[in-house]
Amino acid sequence: MTATRERAGSVSAERRTGSILVVDDDPIIRKLLSRALAADGHKVRTAKNGAHALEQLEQAPSDVVLLDIVMPGMDGIEVLDRIKADPRLHNLPVIMISGLDDYDNVVRCIESGAEDYLPKPFDPVLLRARIAGGLNKRRIDELEQSRLRDTFARFLPESMVDQVVVSGDSDIRLGGVRLIGTALFTDLRGFTSFAEKRAPDEVIEVLNRYLGEMSDAVLDNGGTLVAYMGDGLMAVFGAPIESDDHADRALRAAREMLRERLPRFNEWLSAKGERKRFEMGVGVCSGPMMSGNVGSARRLEYAAIGDTVNTASRLESLTKEFPHQLLIADSTRQLLTEDLDGLTFVDEVTLRGKTTPMQLFTLAGISP
Repeated sequence: MTATRERAGSVSAERRTGSILVVDDDPIIRKLLSRALAADGHKVRTAKNGAHALEQLEQAPSDVVLLDIVMPGMDGIEVLDRIKADPRLHNLPVIMISGLDDYDNVVRCIESGAEDYLPKPFDPVLLRARIAGGLNKRRIDELEQSRLRDTFARFLPESMVDQVVVSGDSDIRLGGVRLIGTALFTDLRGFTSFAEKRAPDEVIEVLNRYLGEMSDAVLDNGGTLVAYMGDGLMAVFGAPIESDDHADRALRAAREMLRERLPRFNEWLSAKGERKRFEMGVGVCSGPMMSGNVGSARRLEYAAIGDTVNTASRLESLTKEFPHQLLIADSTRQLLTEDLDGLTFVDEVTLRGKTTPMQLFTLAGISP
C-alpha cells in the first residue's frame, strides 16, 4: 500500500508542465507554438508532417499532441486515427489545430477521440488552457494505469501485467473467456492442528511465509494467482493471457514448490525452534476452463471455473491417499510441449462423479 501511495503521489505532485509534440506543416506555426509552449516551461518537440509525427511518438511518448488537421500527404485526421488505434497511444490527449472555417473536420476529430481543438490564429491564453486540460487528462490516466498495475500485480506475474493493462481500454475488466489452461491447487498438511496450539500472530507469520513462497513459485513461472484458501492456494496457467506452454509452466511451479520452496520453508521453521516439518499436497489438471471477473458492482474477483478446475482440486485432495505430494492428470501430460524429467505413472483411478478412469502421474524425487 505504501508503494502505491508513493507512486500515486509522485504522479499527482508533478509540475504543471509536460512533453508536447507540435505537428504542423507550416514552419512559422511550429515556431510560434514552440516558443509559446517553451516559455511556459514545457518540453517541446516538432514534426513537419503526419509520418514524422508517428515516428516521433514511436521513439518517445509525449504528454500532449498539438496536431494540425490540414497537411499534405497524411493529414491530421489520419494521424489521429492511427494514434487512437495504437493500444500504447490511444489514451494520449490530442488537440487539433484548425482554421476558423474548418468546423466540420473539427467535429469529426472530436468524435474520433480528439481531446479538444485550437483555432488558428491561436490565442496564448486559450493555448495555455487547452494544454493544461490535456495534461490533467494525461495525469488522471497515469493514476488509473498505476492503480490497474497495482491491482493486477497482486495475482499476475510482472511480465504479464503490462500486457493486460495495455490490451484493455480505460475501464479495464477481464471479461469471461473460454480457453485451454492448467489449474493447480495446493494444501499445507497439518496446519490446522499446528495453528490451534500457537498464538494468532505466530500463526499468521507462518502462514504468510508459506503462502509467500508458494505464490512466488506461481508468479515466477508465469501463472496467475486466483485465490488463497486458508492454508492453500489456487492458480491457473494460460489465463487470462493464453500460452501454449501452460502445462509446462504449471509443472515447473509444482516441482519448485516441492523441491525448493517447501524445504526452505521448513528450514525457516527449524531456525525458529519449531520441530514441525510440513508436507503439502498439489493437484494439477489441464483442459478447457472459463475465466474472468466475477462478483458484484462493488467487488470483483478474478476466477476460473469448470471441470478442469474441479478435477485439479480433487487431485490435490487425493494426494492424502497416495504416497505422493503431487498428482498430475493425464491431460496435463498430453499438453506438455517438452519432455519433463522424472514424470512417472502412479495409477489409474475413477474420480467421484466420473465414469471414465483417469491416469495419474507424479514427478520423481519429490515424495515425502
